[in-house]
Amino acid sequence: MSDIAATPVSGSRRAAVTACVMIATLMQALDSTIANVALPYMQGSLATTSTQVNWVLTSYIVAAAILTPATGWLEARFGRRQLFIVCVTGFVVASMLCGTATSIEQMVIYRLIQGAFGAPVVPLSQAVLLDSYPLRQRGQAMAIFGLGVMLGPILGPTLGGWLTQYYDWRWVFYVNVPLGILTLVLAFGFLEGRTGSVKARLDWFGFATLGLAIAALQLFLDRGEQLNWFQSTEIQVEFALAVLGLYLFVVHTMTARQPFLDGRLFADRNFVMGQVLIFVVGAVLLATLSLLSPYLERLMGYPVLTAGLVLAPRGIGTMAAMLLVGRLMSVVDTKYLLWVGLGLTAVALYQMSQFTPDISEATIIKTGLIQGFGLGFVFVPLSTVTFATLDASLRTQGTGFYSLIRNVGSSVGISVTTFLLTRNTATMHADLAAHVSPYSRAVQELGPVLALDTLGGKASVNELIDVQATTIAYADNFLLMMYITILIMPLVFLLKNTRPLRAAPSSP
Repeated sequence: MSDIAATPVSGSRRAAVTACVMIATLMQALDSTIANVALPYMQGSLATTSTQVNWVLTSYIVAAAILTPATGWLEARFGRRQLFIVCVTGFVVASMLCGTATSIEQMVIYRLIQGAFGAPVVPLSQAVLLDSYPLRQRGQAMAIFGLGVMLGPILGPTLGGWLTQYYDWRWVFYVNVPLGILTLVLAFGFLEGRTGSVKARLDWFGFATLGLAIAALQLFLDRGEQLNWFQSTEIQVEFALAVLGLYLFVVHTMTARQPFLDGRLFADRNFVMGQVLIFVVGAVLLATLSLLSPYLERLMGYPVLTAGLVLAPRGIGTMAAMLLVGRLMSVVDTKYLLWVGLGLTAVALYQMSQFTPDISEATIIKTGLIQGFGLGFVFVPLSTVTFATLDASLRTQGTGFYSLIRNVGSSVGISVTTFLLTRNTATMHADLAAHVSPYSRAVQELGPVLALDTLGGKASVNELIDVQATTIAYADNFLLMMYITILIMPLVFLLKNTRPLRAAPSSP
């Protein structure tokens, strides 16, 4: 193990450091979804269009995606403690500005700033925890870290809906202020870390080409559905820029003496396999949430707050699993825990593919608990084993790239499932409508009841067909994610050093 550069802390200082980075992680993770439910209210308050208000989400995502990979260099240049404090401070100030915005232009600019300052927070927090705990307790450390990363997106819509309904949409940003102040108090009092060095050099060409690829890809994924994909010139340009940026970055990384991302990262098998697995986990988690919320609200008629409360038990399952798996990793091979977690996730997705608009709340909650439990069993072991064989000097750079891949996976998952939902709904609507004919026996028998000879009756039948078509389209999406989850399960056995952590030959 290469943990020479890492010096674990102990006692009350470790508890304070853990609380500090945990609050910061939860705060940043919440903002990835908390603003979603407030968009319609922002649109009315800021007097803007639905297309323009979506830039509130897009600007944050793009800014965070571009700056996340630079976390390693930023830490090397300015120091871990200083960087963390500056980022949290900037994030809180930007949140306050978002809450005071009076125009869409101001809101987009403030969200860009918020995303830029928030980008390094999660990878820095993960690196701090990995360095603060001895090897045998890394599982528990990643369980704590996972609570913030995984619960943030899950609880975001619920908290955002509650704040918007009972207070004002601006409170989805103001809620960051007390959390940020508490984080800063703990950071100033207890956080330590590597100091910065003016000798740290940034590979500007590598950073620029990767930033171009990420920004273009995020815009492509985020706006593709709105602009009808490749029928839009903007989407074609964004796709071309993403491919060009990625090509230039890969070629430069393979030929440069000191590339933006250290080549040793990709020589580590666990790190590479971890990126593949976290990409799928990110896609499945956020895509599921993006599908379930509108399913409950549009097809089942749930209010926003009720939908959020029904989905909240998923977070309880995740929390319980993370607390359990952190201890199990000291006695059970990590790859078997990952296998169980992916299996439970696949089972939950299969159950969701059986949902209908008259499904009971108990069934939704039970399925959510199963999926939450499965994701908890995946995230903690995966976060631990991905960095188990990585040199400590590469840890912050590695956690930054890990966070980037998780976020890109989330964007891809949401984009693909949204596109398939729209396309499959239209296809199934046409197929079902083709069977509604005056010559059909079922139509002839129900004709007098449905009053098909009136406009109201025809509209009712069309609405019924639309509900059925949408339900089938949702089921197809859940099945697709189930198959993808099953397909990646064998990759777990390509990981090495997955034996129980207490059996490690040396630990700091």
